[in-house]
Amino acid sequence: MATYTMKEAKPAPTANKGIIFWLKENLFPDVKSSLLTLFGLYVIYSIVPPLLDWMIFNATWSGTKDEVVNSGARWIFIIEKFDQFMYGFYPESLHWRPNLVAIISIVFVFSFKYIKNLKVKIAGILLFPVVCFILISGGWFGLEVVETEKWGGLMLTILVAAVGIIASFPIGVVLALGRQSNMPILRTLCIGFIEFVRGVPLITILFMASVLLPLFFHDGIEFNKLLRALIGITLFQAAYIAEVVRGGLQAIPKGQYEASEALGLSYWQGMILIILPQALKISIPNLVGSFISLFKDTTLVLIIGLFDILAMVTLTNSDTNWLGYEVEGYVFVTLIYWVCCFSMSQYSKSIERKFNTEH
Repeated sequence: MATYTMKEAKPAPTANKGIIFWLKENLFPDVKSSLLTLFGLYVIYSIVPPLLDWMIFNATWSGTKDEVVNSGARWIFIIEKFDQFMYGFYPESLHWRPNLVAIISIVFVFSFKYIKNLKVKIAGILLFPVVCFILISGGWFGLEVVETEKWGGLMLTILVAAVGIIASFPIGVVLALGRQSNMPILRTLCIGFIEFVRGVPLITILFMASVLLPLFFHDGIEFNKLLRALIGITLFQAAYIAEVVRGGLQAIPKGQYEASEALGLSYWQGMILIILPQALKISIPNLVGSFISLFKDTTLVLIIGLFDILAMVTLTNSDTNWLGYEVEGYVFVTLIYWVCCFSMSQYSKSIERKFNTEH
């Protein structure tokens, strides 16, 4: 009887061909690409080392402004004015309240996508802004009241951007559905609002909210300046969200609408259960792009007397004791904006991967 022996299995072929192959394939495939690669390396060599020397190696991190001897960045200005950049004129003894709001916000954002129960999600969405508002403004549960005129810095920037994003999203979805509606009057109103708002710069909307809106109220009625800005920013952003969502709705095949009707679903049932989830998934990149633009546009609130982080840097530069430190201040603000915008971009990519159904 013949005997058979099992041969040892060979390892599967690997797609990794080494670093030399990758460099040749991606950076030096031909003469033109090789020249561009060498030019790019030269630019990096010319910019990055001096920048690192200025920002880190030759920078001044401690001491007083009179003890600066290095030729690099004088970060002692940022350290000295850090509280103003972060909280504006918010009382120093109450900084724990916005800090607690920041912790709650981070936990809420990163845990939200792992919550499966719809009722818990809805309850969280409704309670989250209420808790944050009570903690920052006070007036409840024995918390000291802090007027909105004292809010500022990065706290105000994130607050304005967060309220604008959260409040404008449902309004934008409703406007998009109204623009796609078969009811002529509703469709005309939604189109008129969207096109009018999108045709006007945000700075004009804020100016109108600050100057013209109070003229419609009786004498003695005061309308909070921050609330006016939030309303203007929300309506402005809602128009752009509506166009983004409309693009997602138009990308859905007609068969999906017909399938929802064939199942006997009502208009709202079909939209909520079938159409909108697909449209919003398609629109995630454009939605996040709009949110990032709004975050950067929050600097315009300075026109109505609100001091966000950029306005606080400009204000502290006028301090006679710290003249000539505007470069460090603006570099610091640039890094803050980059970190926030990059984090939003990466978070959106994680959501895209989670809801990816192409496989």
